[in-house]
Amino acid sequence: MGHKPQYPGRRTLTVAGPIRFRHSQSSWSHSRVDTALYSPLDEKFGATKREPLVEPPPEYDACRFEMDNGDLALFAWTDSDAYWLGNTETPQALWRTEKYTFDEVTYPLARWAQRELLEDLADSDPWLAAYDHVTWFFLPVFFSKDGRETTRTFFRDHAAGFPDADREAGLAFYEDLLSTGILDDYRYTMATKLGTSEQLDLVRMRAAMAELHAAKLLDDTGHGFTPEVPLDSGYALDFRADSGTLIEVTRPEPPARRRAGTPASALRETVDGKTGTQLDAHPGTVLFVDCTSFRDDEWFTVRDAQPGVGYTPAVVYRMRPDKPPAGYVVGDPGLGVARHLD
Repeated sequence: MGHKPQYPGRRTLTVAGPIRFRHSQSSWSHSRVDTALYSPLDEKFGATKREPLVEPPPEYDACRFEMDNGDLALFAWTDSDAYWLGNTETPQALWRTEKYTFDEVTYPLARWAQRELLEDLADSDPWLAAYDHVTWFFLPVFFSKDGRETTRTFFRDHAAGFPDADREAGLAFYEDLLSTGILDDYRYTMATKLGTSEQLDLVRMRAAMAELHAAKLLDDTGHGFTPEVPLDSGYALDFRADSGTLIEVTRPEPPARRRAGTPASALRETVDGKTGTQLDAHPGTVLFVDCTSFRDDEWFTVRDAQPGVGYTPAVVYRMRPDKPPAGYVVGDPGLGVARHLD
């Protein structure tokens, strides 16, 4: 995994990233596991070493480290290499080891580790574990070092960003969306956008979910896509459709949370932040304006007036659980989106 370049217009967070494996290419044994891993973890955090909940791949020995502060680490080893997966401080013996996502290690190892984490989630948050596709997709952040509490709180207490909807409705919407598999190949890219921060940043988290909505809208219209597209300008736009069309996504906060006094002005104020930067650098980019954060009365005002947003072409829409996307287009986005908006 190489270092991701920083692009203008992207806010970066100085927090730990999603959970990933560390790969050690040295020899391991039970005694070395105890001295190099368990002892320093126990001394610093108070740790319990346990047998894994799930049988590891046949060639591996494995264990769990459960820390008194709630941290967790998994370790699987042979006499020639080992894999560590944890949301706690990495012991010194594993410093300077390469990091890998679930997709970058062998399937048996990834399957074992994910089943271990899912067992923990079923025990700690059964309301969340009941949604198989949501838990699988967001597993790298549900167990991240800094974001494991905030990401679960976002789904539990904030309906994953839907106003006037309960937790179950929000989870069911994303379960249906993710069950299509359209984002499976981009799991770490998209899941990480939800955040691995200790601070509950609802604005950023709702914006992350807006990119999942955009993926759904593109898929509904029959378009394949690539997310997070770096360009020669130095910007990274949110999507490139298989037709070559570039798409940037923005999710306005509703008027009640902004200085803007009306729904239409809330739209224009948000779009103003995109013009002069990404959009000016790439003429013809389609702007997706996701109004999912708007309550019914706020959205109906926008829907009925269909105001311009200060940029064209644009797609203005809102997602709701158990309902098709609703909205309108400004100019000609050229994606066939309008016929898929209620």
